[in-house]
Amino acid sequence: MTRPSLLRRRPSASDAAGDPVETSAAPVSRSERFAARLRQDDVLAQFVRFVLVGGSTTIVYALLFIPLESNGYLTAHLVATAASTVLANELHRRLTFHAEDRVGWFTAQWEAGGVTVIGLLATSATLGWLETTAAGAHVALQITAVVVVTATVGLLRFLALRWIFRGPAPRRA
Repeated sequence: MTRPSLLRRRPSASDAAGDPVETSAAPVSRSERFAARLRQDDVLAQFVRFVLVGGSTTIVYALLFIPLESNGYLTAHLVATAASTVLANELHRRLTFHAEDRVGWFTAQWEAGGVTVIGLLATSATLGWLETTAAGAHVALQITAVVVVTATVGLLRFLALRWIFRGPAPRRA
């Protein structure tokens, strides 16, 4: 059934005298409240957006790493990291920190890219360690290792990006 039953009488928007009756707005859904909360610019909302962008770009990383892994783990890792990092920096600039009016694309890539180098070194070392201790490790283990190290470095990255993409200092009167 796609429409309400016609057998039930609905109260009209006017009383017995015909005067309009105030109706309350429809209740806001949980998803609408969550979306409104995410649009705020406090630390918690920024951190949640940061995690959502990070999770999304990690999926992009995995989708690139898996087919490229046949070229060697390091090549796959470098290509997947470069592509997912450029995407993540842009999404953080626009969505996480709402800094598109304050920080240009190149500046965001350059400054946030410096922080990424730390993560790249840490994840490359982890993949190298996996390769020497568990030669031929399954691709799922390699991706899991990268995700764990990236999540660890992620907190440092979040703090650094909050500083890079910070808003203008409030003017004192």
